[in-house]
Amino acid sequence: MPELQTVEPEVSRAKFDREIGRFRPYADAYRTQGCFLVEASFPIAFFIFASPKLKPRVIGAAIEIDFTNFDLRPLSVVFVDPFTRQPIARKDLPLNMLRRLPGTPPDLIQPNTVTDFIQANSLEDEPFLCMAGVREYHDNPAHSGDPWLLHRGSGEGRLAFILDKIIKYGTGPVEQLQIQVQIAVGGLQVPPRAIPE
Repeated sequence: MPELQTVEPEVSRAKFDREIGRFRPYADAYRTQGCFLVEASFPIAFFIFASPKLKPRVIGAAIEIDFTNFDLRPLSVVFVDPFTRQPIARKDLPLNMLRRLPGTPPDLIQPNTVTDFIQANSLEDEPFLCMAGVREYHDNPAHSGDPWLLHRGSGEGRLAFILDKIIKYGTGPVEQLQIQVQIAVGGLQVPPRAIPE
């Protein structure tokens, strides 16, 4: 259910316009990294992401960023189907956003030395971006000791911060498309040496 706008709408709209306005001069640079702004109509901005290293080109993720009550509340990031814009289940999102734990050499990566910024309670549930500065992170009971207001002035949670993280940990490292010769198509594959720290 969408969040009710409680902040003066003109305030959130001005902050939406400011964030989209900061994005637009860099739209070409973002496009070369596989990030495309498809639509921006307050309070929602719709983006798709593809890996520039992958051929054929594949949409790795699509998101709607909700600016309702921004920045008293952090931005909401919802993974959606790129064609219908309906929220998707984790099983339908081929993307991972893997991060090597600091100090882990790429050639020594083990399952316990990598974290995924995309989380879900199950494969049937909606995935969420588990990262400070994102509404779903701060609203999660597991992060009740890390309130948004501690991050609000730090730059975390800004539009560019979120887009840059999805590129750096999500679509940027993808180099191969893993296809299983069955009815299902596998996910995007990231070689261990490409997982950022």
